[in-house]
Amino acid sequence: MGSSPDPGEVSDPLPSFDDFQRQTSLMTSCTLLWKELSDHLASLEQDLMNKSDALKAKLQTLNIETQMSLKALDSRESSISKSISITFRKLDDNAKMSMASALLPAHANTEDPEVDDSQGLLMKLKTFCRRMAAKDLWIFVTSRKKELESFRLELPKALADCVDPPRFVLEAISEVFPFAPPNTNTNNCSDLGWACVLFLESLIPVMMDPILGKERMLVTPSIKLKAEEIAETWKKSLEERGGIENVKAPDVHSFLQHLVTFGIVKQEDLNLYRKLVVASAWRKQMPKLALSLGLRDKMPDMIEELIGKGQQLDAVHFAYEVGLDDKFPPVPLLKAFLKDSRKVATSILADTNNSGRAAHMAAKKELSGIRAVLKCIEDYRLEAEFPPENLKKRLEQLEKEKIEKRKPSSPTAKRTRGSTGGPMPPAKAGRSTNAYVSSFPSPPYIRSPSHTQYSVSPAYSAAPAIYGHGGMSPSYAYSHEAAPSHLQAMVRSYPIPPLNFPAYGVAHAFQQAYY
Repeated sequence: MGSSPDPGEVSDPLPSFDDFQRQTSLMTSCTLLWKELSDHLASLEQDLMNKSDALKAKLQTLNIETQMSLKALDSRESSISKSISITFRKLDDNAKMSMASALLPAHANTEDPEVDDSQGLLMKLKTFCRRMAAKDLWIFVTSRKKELESFRLELPKALADCVDPPRFVLEAISEVFPFAPPNTNTNNCSDLGWACVLFLESLIPVMMDPILGKERMLVTPSIKLKAEEIAETWKKSLEERGGIENVKAPDVHSFLQHLVTFGIVKQEDLNLYRKLVVASAWRKQMPKLALSLGLRDKMPDMIEELIGKGQQLDAVHFAYEVGLDDKFPPVPLLKAFLKDSRKVATSILADTNNSGRAAHMAAKKELSGIRAVLKCIEDYRLEAEFPPENLKKRLEQLEKEKIEKRKPSSPTAKRTRGSTGGPMPPAKAGRSTNAYVSSFPSPPYIRSPSHTQYSVSPAYSAAPAIYGHGGMSPSYAYSHEAAPSHLQAMVRSYPIPPLNFPAYGVAHAFQQAYY
């Protein structure tokens, strides 16, 4: 028989409350850890899903772009024959017109058509282009800078009649670009930079593909090679001219436009282009040229550099051109520009050596700054952010002060000579062919010897003719009897007849012309 348990013997002890708490805490920690791991795994899964979707979208975009590129290539390939056909037809027509122009009599080619209107100007330009008279066209254009806007409209149409427009333009601008020939005024060549830019800009629409437009420029390999050689020559001449800092802005503009027109921009020269653009950033076309040169990625740094150099207005133009006006707000830049302009004007006024000129230059500086800011506000429609009313009032005030300073102090005020203190005649007195009319009292004088009622003293020789009248009017001399006694003594002491101007320290008297 089995033995029965001893009622006094103790069985296994029950778990304590502390053990229970420890187990509960362990279960809670495991639960939280499991939840954290689950969330982390879910997050990783979601990230993988997002990246997978992004890759799919990129692949889809690439596929679309690839299809578009293939279609564009097919279109370009299929358009080649059509473009060549159109180009050859146009070339044939231009060659026939050039031959017809060349076969005209000599006097017919030299006759100048009227250029009073746009149609006459266009016909004159076409005459030069059909004859391939590049030098004659260059002389004609550079002698009429005032008609620049008309040339911008008509010159591209005229260049379209050239047999070889790119070669024609390169020959025309060779007068001053890439550098002037020996024994040429370099200052004058820099002044003709506007004409170089005009010719190069006008060439772009002429070289466009008749079907694809700007997507394909029709430039022959030989012309492109020649353009590259010209660009290299210009770059090598930089060191001879003292570096970028010493090159004039029109010359820089011509070089950069040359690169864009012929499509010869080089990636290894981007830093050079950047420095050239910043050095001539004040020119209106520079922001667009910067983009055409492939400097879009460098534009933020260029804008920062312009702001650091105090060219806030140029920075605003660059920011709007590239679409960075949010990163570079225009209003603070314009206000900083006005503040700097006032500082410069104040510093000019500090010149005590020439206070009149200093005041004029200070007002001119402030006026130009206000006008530039007002134009910028108008162009970019910033009236709501920068109300122009106060600027307009200040502009009117400065212009009114400028007009007031030009007015004489009194209507009868006399101009005097700085050296003798005597009165001076009106500035244009010598140009008049009529009798000289003066507000000064007329001095005593005698008429020509033909008038016997007046005697002429032999002590004086005939006075020279009045300036501007040549020898039309007779000469007169003053009678020495009319002069003061101390002057008469001085006159008699001369061994030869004196000239007809008064002695030092005596006010000038003026003759009246007599006819």
